[in-house]
Amino acid sequence: MNSLKTVIRLHKWQLDEKRRALADLQSLGDRLRGEAEKLEQEILHEQRTALEHGEVAFGYASFARAARERQQRLAQSIREVERQIAAATEVMAEAFQELKRYELAEEERQRRETEKLKRREAALLDETALVGYRRRQQRDQESGTGL
Repeated sequence: MNSLKTVIRLHKWQLDEKRRALADLQSLGDRLRGEAEKLEQEILHEQRTALEHGEVAFGYASFARAARERQQRLAQSIREVERQIAAATEVMAEAFQELKRYELAEEERQRRETEKLKRREAALLDETALVGYRRRQQRDQESGTGL
């Protein structure tokens, strides 16, 4: 049943692709969260600078407005990526379950094949033993020692 092995190989490849896509999304989410943290630190730094140096305080309002807009865009992007991560995780879990079904089917097929082979071997051994017993019986009868 090479076709089942081929299907398993295909599903493993598809699962790996889904894992890579999920890892990419998680990496993107981490990067966006890092940018949001960096922006937050930059805002705090600019606030301190504006408080300490009154002459640059006039430019802080423009900076703060732009920073808030960027924070909102980053927050929206993070929410979208988290939604995509949840969806990709679900898709990956489904692909994993499907792969497991095929792997279990292959294991069951192999188990049945092994049992079938064992039954054939046992039948062959039984037949060999029976032939040997009949030959001994026949030899004993021919030699006159048979009872």
